[in-house]
Amino acid sequence: ALSSGMRINSAADDASGLAVSEKLRTQINGLRQAERNTEDGMSFIQTAEGFLEQTSNIIQRIRVLAIQTSNGIYSNEDRQLVQVEVSALVDEVDRIASQAEFNKFKLFEGQFARGSRVASMWFHMGPNQNQRERFYIGTMTSKALKLVKADGRPIAISSPGEANDVIGLADAALTRIMEQRADMGAYYNRLEYTAKGLMGAYENMQASESRIRDADMAEEVVSLTTKQILV
Repeated sequence: ALSSGMRINSAADDASGLAVSEKLRTQINGLRQAERNTEDGMSFIQTAEGFLEQTSNIIQRIRVLAIQTSNGIYSNEDRQLVQVEVSALVDEVDRIASQAEFNKFKLFEGQFARGSRVASMWFHMGPNQNQRERFYIGTMTSKALKLVKADGRPIAISSPGEANDVIGLADAALTRIMEQRADMGAYYNRLEYTAKGLMGAYENMQASESRIRDADMAEEVVSLTTKQILV
């Protein structure tokens, strides 16, 4: 024990103590990995939220343009020029949806939406089986946000009436994004608390396992000295 620094080196030293120690080590290893998993989940959510912020900014711009062209003073030529920007902004929403990734997972094309049969994003946040939860991200393409018409063309602002309708569409899209970002923020905060809890449990259990397996060095030195004197 003195040479290895451990009170239990094999089952012959303390069978019951070894059994308890091994169970604790299993949990310790699981807790450490679960804490890493939770931090990875936080990174996943941060990445997704950053892309959603970009999409929100784009739709804010579309809304401003719709308010501008709802005003009757603009000519058809003026509206056509603004429509070019609106169409480009709608295309940018789809570009973000198609390129927003985390570890090659597409974030906003529907595979993490509720009811999706394609894939799922599970966060395993505990040291044991089934200690996991699913996280959902809604589809954020221009079609899902209703920024394109049924025929696939971008929303139009060719008249004050159409531009006025676009204000409502932009509001609905922004509400959808805001709700998703709120869900992300709440879940991120939860993961942050979970990570702290897992780390605390890991440290406490590690200390408990050490008390069972490790040798009391002072006691071992006294025992060795006593044996040497007796010899």
